[in-house]
Amino acid sequence: MSAYWPSLFGGMVLGLSAGLLLLLNGRIAGISGIVGRLLGGHQALVNGAFVVGLLAGPTLYAAAHGALPAMTVSASWPVVILAGLIVGIGTRMGSGCTSGHGILGLARLSKRSIVATASFLLAGVATATLTGLLS
Repeated sequence: MSAYWPSLFGGMVLGLSAGLLLLLNGRIAGISGIVGRLLGGHQALVNGAFVVGLLAGPTLYAAAHGALPAMTVSASWPVVILAGLIVGIGTRMGSGCTSGHGILGLARLSKRSIVATASFLLAGVATATLTGLLS
């Protein structure tokens, strides 16, 4: 059970920060929307602070634990970049990403977010299944 505490704590902090952003700023903590507004020059201070906080997380983790967790990426950089672009296009088409729809959208019982989150999960299951069959 103790192996799950870091994930549980991380989820609670993520939910708390998303809830506070909504309550204090009236904004949904959807990463794609925040980065999109930042790149568009809208609310640069607030959106920039959010992005800096996201990027500071791994640094704080490494400082607290002495190193980052072991991670292996088996795809080449062009594949990783292409996958990121496809995800970015999909989040714009779906009017949000997993953080916006999955955390706050579901909490608000948004029908659009329920459909979007189900789509994310089904696409992930299908991709993992196909990847497992092809490897």
